[in-house]
Formats: sequence, C-alpha cells, structure tokens
Amino acid sequence: MKRTKFIVVTGGVCSSLGKGIVASSTAAIFKSAGLKVAVMKLDPYINVDPGTMSPFQHGEVFVLDDGAETDLDLGHYERFIDTPLSSFCSVTAGKVYSEVLTEEREGKYLGGTIQVVPHITGKILSKIELAAKKMKADIFVIEIGGTVGDIEGEPFLEMLRQMRYKYGKDVLSMHVTLLPYLAASNELKTKPTQLSVRELRRMGVTPDIIFCRADTKIPKALLKKVAYFCDVDEEAVIPAETAHSIYEIPLKFQKYNLGKIVSDKLKFKRLKFKLSEWEKGVMAMKKAKQILTIGLAGKYNELDDAYLSVIEAAKAAGFAFQKKIQIQWIDTEKIEDKDKNELQKLEEVDGIIVPGGFGNRGTEGKIQVAQYCRTHQKPYLGLCLGSQIMAIEFARNVLNIKDAQSEEFDEKKKSKNHIIHFMADQRKITKKGGTMRLGAYPCVIKKGTLAHKVYKNAKVSERHRHRFEFNNKYRVQFEDQGFIISGTSPNKKLVEIVELKNHPYMIGSQFHPEFLSRPFRPHPLFHGFIEAIVKEKK
Repeated sequence: MKRTKFIVVTGGVCSSLGKGIVASSTAAIFKSAGLKVAVMKLDPYINVDPGTMSPFQHGEVFVLDDGAETDLDLGHYERFIDTPLSSFCSVTAGKVYSEVLTEEREGKYLGGTIQVVPHITGKILSKIELAAKKMKADIFVIEIGGTVGDIEGEPFLEMLRQMRYKYGKDVLSMHVTLLPYLAASNELKTKPTQLSVRELRRMGVTPDIIFCRADTKIPKALLKKVAYFCDVDEEAVIPAETAHSIYEIPLKFQKYNLGKIVSDKLKFKRLKFKLSEWEKGVMAMKKAKQILTIGLAGKYNELDDAYLSVIEAAKAAGFAFQKKIQIQWIDTEKIEDKDKNELQKLEEVDGIIVPGGFGNRGTEGKIQVAQYCRTHQKPYLGLCLGSQIMAIEFARNVLNIKDAQSEEFDEKKKSKNHIIHFMADQRKITKKGGTMRLGAYPCVIKKGTLAHKVYKNAKVSERHRHRFEFNNKYRVQFEDQGFIISGTSPNKKLVEIVELKNHPYMIGSQFHPEFLSRPFRPHPLFHGFIEAIVKEKK
C-alpha cells in the first residue's frame, strides 16, 4: 500500500494572504500529474463549525455532499481539484476540544489529566490520518488557518512538529507570508517574513518552501534574501504576486517549478504535470471582453465572501460565452423603501440572482425584485431562498393570494397561506437534527421543461442547506397558472426546481447549484442563465 505524502500550508505576518489558493493550486498541479489528491482545512477557532457563524465575519458556509457545513476554503479546494471532499476534510479547534471533553466525561482517559499535549494535538493528528485514509489520497494537502503567532493556533503548529517527527520526509511544510510595500521608500520589506519564519522555527517547524505575497513585482534579490535569512533553498522561495485571476495561480507556480520542487522533497518518482486544461481555461478567461452586469439581490452585500461561490459560478458561466461578469449589488431593504437609485439598478442590470439566506430582513424587497423580473421579462435565477421568493411573489400577484408568505417569515402567524412551510414529516427526511436538509439529495427533472433543457439530464444530485419547503397544498393551483414544478425528489414529495412559463429565463432551485460549479465547467443553471442574457442582448 502506498504511503500518503503530506503537504502542510501555514501563514505568517497577517491573515487573508491566500493560503487556501496556495493549497488549492498545489493540489491542482499534482492532480494534473495523475495523482489522487485531497485537501483539508484545520481552523483554530473554537466554533464547532461555520454553520452558525455570521457571513459578515466569516463569509459563506460551503456545504459538502455529506452535509458538512464548512469553511469557504473548501469551496476553493473543490473548484481547483474538481474532487468532492467530505466532512473528514474540515476540522475546527472547537470540534477537537468538544470531542476530547466528551471522551473525558465518558471515562476514556481513565481519570488522567487532559492536556493540550498530547491529547488535543493527538486528536488533531488522528483526524488528519483518518481523513487521508478515507480520501485514499496519494498526496494530502492540509491548510492550517490563521497566522503563526495566534494563541489559538499553537496546538496546530505543535501537531505539525509531531507530525514531521512521526512521518519524517513524507511531510513537507509550506509557509505563505507577506512582503509589505512601503510607499515612502518605494520598497518591499522582508523583515516581517523573517520574523514569521523565526516564530515558526521556535515552534519546532522549519518551512521547506516559502511563498512571498506581494501586490507588486518582487525583485530576485529579495527572494534570495528571504532564502538566506530563512534557511530555505533559493529555488524554494516562490513569488506569489497578485494575479488578475486566482485560476492563473497554478500556472504561475508551475513556471517556478513548484511541482518538481515538491516532488524532489517528497521523493516522488518523475512526474509529468499536464496543465493544458488550465491553460485553455485561463486563455478563455482572457478572451472575455464584453461585460455583463448581474444584479445580486443579497442580504450580506458588504462582504463579497458571503456569496463567494455564487459570484465564482456566475463568472465561470460568463467566461463560457467570452463575457466578463460584473456584479451590481442590489440592497433589497432600499427596494422596500422605494429608493430611486436602487430601483434604477433593476432596469440597468442584464439579469438578477437572488441567493440563499436565512431570516426575513429584506425579503419584501426581494419579492419586489422577483415581481420586476417576472413582469419585465428580466432573466432571474433564484437559489434556495430565491426560489421560495419567486413562489411567494407569484402567489401574491398572479394567484391573488395576498397574504402568501413563508412560515419562516411569519413568526406571529398572521398569514393563513404559507406557500413555503416546515413540512410535518420533514424530520423523517433530514439527515441530522431534524431541522435542516443538508448535503446532496437526488432530483428528478421533468422532460420538456427549461430545467431539462439546461441540464440535458433527467436525474441529478444537488446540495441543500435549508429548513423550509414548497407547500404541496398549492401545487395544482400554481401549475394551472404557468408556474412549472420541473424538478422534484424521486418520491415527488419535495419541490426542487421551479420555473415560469413564457419567460426567457425565470427559474429557481431549492438547492445551491453554486457549490457544484467549476471554473472551466459552469453549473447548468448558471450556464443557462447567462445564455439567456446573451440571447436577449443580441
């Protein structure tokens, strides 16, 4: 049996340097050589998982096939390596501490003193080993969140020291740091990188490869300086300069022979890296000139990361038609207040996406957005909540059910018509906790519908993250008036896809198609959305 090789990515100087992109790019390079790769995220925060964390602070929650609610970096991993990951690939300090404490309460440690070393660090390492085994990876890339020097991150770095002691040359350490630019002296500085590496070495870890992040061109002399002061081979100090697109990064890293450097250090036999797909994809992106403006009627407009997968899916679909996607944020609370500037955006954008979300803030504005798209033949794509909004609007303004509402938004039970509701038997169909549908579920698509046309398939699997469902009580009433239920669960009890008859493109999915979109293979619903816009503009 082949022994798994490990690559561990750490970060220094500051956060948000792109450790996830470095990890993803490295994994993509080795997948191109025919190896089975997987990527894992270790998050030092004490939350058990990102499921209940605010998107304002943490960005989107990325859901996997098995229902795991994970960090947005898992989305980067899947988009780059085009391999479905599992809950084993997402571990937080909160999850680790919780499990250790539960085991202590159950008497597993026989009354012994529970300590960070060896119990917490040992638990982290055991999770890495389990994930590598479950994913059957030849090469397993592990990103440690946060920054070297963070208090909560120290157990993870101590684990890395132990890991290198246990697995020796089968473990490679990569460190991503910032070279800050000083405008007054017009120079990049290496001292923060030196200090970051010094702190890492204090923890017993010496990096094998250093990635230097900068927004400007890095002189070779500075790369040599980093190599000298950080005791790293010159060839192993790799510039990570800001690129036009994150999907250029694997190609840029490979120009600096990253594949060969890592292969040599991990003692792989000669590998052939085939990045032709990436080259074609990046070339297609560069050819995109014409701009399409897509309105995003979301709830967390202050932070792009809150809708990262949606934006990436829209961009990927745009590139398929050699179009650049420009996002125009639509504040639905301002729509509710009849703000003229916000209402003007509805006219100016080429199409509108209403993404998922929880809570009733801004929902009346979203309903107005859906009404505008329906009555003005504006292409509309509703994701999860967006599909529910589409149904409520149709009920109110076409079926004349004026109090049509979602049970989620009607806490005081003022409405008698919950078009969207919490199903009585939902506890039988949810995977965990009896409150949410999480993860991949099958969907059967009705032939002759728009959904069938864009999917070109009658059976698909899509990822969910929601509590409320379309109320079957209203199905016949809706369909009689041109509101088509084009996708359902195999037993036909759950509505999965809805669409509007006699409209260029007004479709909503109860699931999150953005999670399965890839940079060079956009999801069918996004591809169809952009295709409809392109046809409308001709």
